Amino acid sequence: MKIDTISAVELDLYINKKDIIIVDVRNEKEYKEKHICGAINFPLEFIEQFYGAKEALIILYCERGAASLIAASKLQRKGYNVKSVVGGISSYKGRFLCKD
Repeated sequence: MKIDTISAVELDLYINKKDIIIVDVRNEKEYKEKHICGAINFPLEFIEQFYGAKEALIILYCERGAASLIAASKLQRKGYNVKSVVGGISSYKGRFLCKD
């Protein structure tokens, strides 16, 4: 099963859009250090418990891209429409970077 991907540059096109959920699959500590503004933190280890609107597009990211691909694969098998960010947050240079 192929997972659709987007580049970190393209991520800004999806932020703050209706019916799009941005999910950070890193742990809580990493999320608090920096994350995409508006993203929810749902660590990879708990992704099987994710429950969201099936009609929404879910954009997943991690630090460099590998964990978000795993998460995307698991959610896609559950019927979610997903995309994974290639290069993760370490490649993101956009304007929607937040810190707690």
